[in-house]
Amino acid sequence: MRVFHIQADSFTELPALPDALPAQGFLWLGYGRREFEVGEAAVQQALSRWGCGNIVDLHVSDLINNQLPSHFDYTSWYDMLVFRRLAAAPGSQDLFVDDEHGTLASAQRALRAIDTSPVGFAVFDRVLVTVHPTDCQVREFFAQKLDRLTEGREKAPARGSARLPSSPADLMLRMVNHMVDSYLELRRLLTRQLGTLQRVLLDQSSEFDDWPLLLESRDALHRLEDTCEDQRSAIQEWIDALDEWPADGDPHVTRERELLRVRSRDVLEHVERVLTHVRRLESSAESAVQMHFSALGHRTNSIMRTLTVLTAIFLPLNLITGIFGMNFEWMPLIKNPNGFWESIALIGALAMGLWLLFRSKRYLSSR
Repeated sequence: MRVFHIQADSFTELPALPDALPAQGFLWLGYGRREFEVGEAAVQQALSRWGCGNIVDLHVSDLINNQLPSHFDYTSWYDMLVFRRLAAAPGSQDLFVDDEHGTLASAQRALRAIDTSPVGFAVFDRVLVTVHPTDCQVREFFAQKLDRLTEGREKAPARGSARLPSSPADLMLRMVNHMVDSYLELRRLLTRQLGTLQRVLLDQSSEFDDWPLLLESRDALHRLEDTCEDQRSAIQEWIDALDEWPADGDPHVTRERELLRVRSRDVLEHVERVLTHVRRLESSAESAVQMHFSALGHRTNSIMRTLTVLTAIFLPLNLITGIFGMNFEWMPLIKNPNGFWESIALIGALAMGLWLLFRSKRYLSSR
């Protein structure tokens, strides 16, 4: 567990849960999933002590559930968002090496390296509770980033994303946006490895028979699409709930809420961009399969056309040899000393004529 106190001009890590809320700013309580499950009672007591209200039991179950899809829910005293991140599993860093020529084995490892563990957020007015997977680096990344922003405030005025979060909702949206943008590295990996799979599919010199890998890749893309659709639905529900917050006459509060709407729409646009790319990859893989079977059918047709032409050429030759093989006493060219050579010349001329005829009609052409 890590506890941070965030103000407009400072970012401080606290050694433990304070007895009361600070006079200014808000608290960020960052837990690992197992840490939150064990320390839930202490969190609930602290929230009650601060006058925030407890987290509902059903929401606690959602926060510690490792299989829950992205979704949004709310109460009158806090909002809850579960957002499944898209990242590469631990131990798969070697897959991100920029090589131009991958292999089917690396493509299979890349597809199996996709990790979609959920991150939970409980957003109170002045408290943000986040529940992360054990191997999630989002908490550490933002702790270091906010600490750097605090150190750099004296060098230049803070604007936009360079300023410290003004509210728990602002920090939550920044973390969600970071998780969405972290898909960029995974996108490059998937694009490269699926490109490798497509090249193997379209390579006419290779005999592709690894159909389980192809089915696995399609299933992985389907799972990614479902994950992105759940993310989009959750963010859209959050935006709808944000629009229903009661109006406040304070111009500063109104401005902060408008900034939250802008950041929420930006996150939604990023999620939709990821969803579009996943669908593009899915369509590309589907097209590669269709092109593979089209090329296979074209190759089969070329082989059958060649065999058909050869059969058509030799069929009249077989007819001639069959006629001369009849057991009749009187037949043309049988008693002729040059009959053999004349029949060979007839057969050769007929074969050459048929070959030129078929060639003129492009029956023997590969195009």
